[in-house]
Amino acid sequence: MHVQNRIKEYREKKNISQGKLADLCNVSRQTINAIENNKYDPSLQLAFNLAKHLGVKVDDLFWHEGEEEG
Repeated sequence: MHVQNRIKEYREKKNISQGKLADLCNVSRQTINAIENNKYDPSLQLAFNLAKHLGVKVDDLFWHEGEEEG
């Protein structure tokens, strides 16, 4: 079961670049890109950091493929 996300959608709503979000979360821009493209599942800590900086709940940001979105 793959983890799906809405990072790009929320990031663009807040007009935050991948690089800026990466800096805020202390990861590389490539990590943000890989997560957005479902090529990498973030750690729980990173998921909470992403949600915090995007101003949403983790459940709103991530869900498992085949499940209803948060």
